[in-house]
Amino acid sequence: MCVTNGFARFAYGLLLPAMRSELGWSYAQAGWLNTGNAIGYIVGALLTLWLITRVSPSRLFGFGMVTTTLALLATGLHEALWWQTLWRVAAGVFGAMSFSTSGALAAQLFQTDARRNALAIALLFGFGGGLGIVLAGASLPLLLDVFGPSSWAWGWIVVGGCSVLFLPLSLWAARQLHAPVQAAQDLRPLPNRRMLAEYAGYASFGLGYIVYMTFLVAWMSAQDAGAGLIALVWVMLGLCQSLSPFIWRPVFARFPSGLPLAMILACIAIGSALPVMLPGATGFVVSAVVFGLSVFMAPGAVTSFIRHNLPMPDWGAAISRFTVVFAVAQTIGPSAAGWLGDRSGTIGDGLLGAAAVLALGAAVALFQRPLEKR
Repeated sequence: MCVTNGFARFAYGLLLPAMRSELGWSYAQAGWLNTGNAIGYIVGALLTLWLITRVSPSRLFGFGMVTTTLALLATGLHEALWWQTLWRVAAGVFGAMSFSTSGALAAQLFQTDARRNALAIALLFGFGGGLGIVLAGASLPLLLDVFGPSSWAWGWIVVGGCSVLFLPLSLWAARQLHAPVQAAQDLRPLPNRRMLAEYAGYASFGLGYIVYMTFLVAWMSAQDAGAGLIALVWVMLGLCQSLSPFIWRPVFARFPSGLPLAMILACIAIGSALPVMLPGATGFVVSAVVFGLSVFMAPGAVTSFIRHNLPMPDWGAAISRFTVVFAVAQTIGPSAAGWLGDRSGTIGDGLLGAAAVLALGAAVALFQRPLEKR
């Protein structure tokens, strides 16, 4: 999660203002790159859904980790928009493979202990992604402040190099779980109709959260926030994400319904609106705390829901299916918010629109009831 989410997806939000000013992009063009990354996620999630019946989750995870790292390094080698698009899309394709399979692998841990399993899932998404946010937030704003906006390319090299350091540990961890390849003939239809509320809630998460992660720093820069405040807010965001597993673990272990996802979406909505409602240092920091304590727990809530309600052989396919829904939804968010920002003259309107979508998703997720395991 540190590499595929903290770096490959969210470090772009820190580098976006510098890239936009140096390369002359509009908000819509800047948003397009994260839309391209999200399109890659769709392709990667669909590929994973197909490959999971042919290749073990451990191998898919390892392949995704290596190729995502290479994509990060390549992003800093050329400034052309087509080159940036190519590698943002590639990071999405390969990152989705690791994202989907990591949840399936973590769900196998501590199968007889619901509380420890809930903690393992929450740590994967919360601490893993939070660590990437902390490392990026502590380094990239200061790098840009010292060496200027033209150093954005070195930012990609820095996060790519850090990803290389994480490869041995992540590949070793994946090999410890010998998840079997599930034959296609063994796959059973998922109870999709009975999971519609959870699907809809997760779609709203994909559409809404990415707007905050893409444009928060751009909004802060428009409010004349300095590099120190930007670094503080991003590090606070990551630290809270790292702490979030310990807050949400009891909720995951106790509720097999859509309530955990609804609670998380409501918190993300509040966090997304706060920077615009309170456009100052206090509002930015409080926003980072609220948003950070909840955002990476949405995938954890869905993974926990699947573990509670579906038999183990269906976990990999179900997580891949949810990842497809999530990936399709998040293609819309950045470009729509960027278009709205260009049209209104302020990207704050995009943040408020995302908050409204998240709040609606929270209301829908409340209707999700537990399923009977087949």
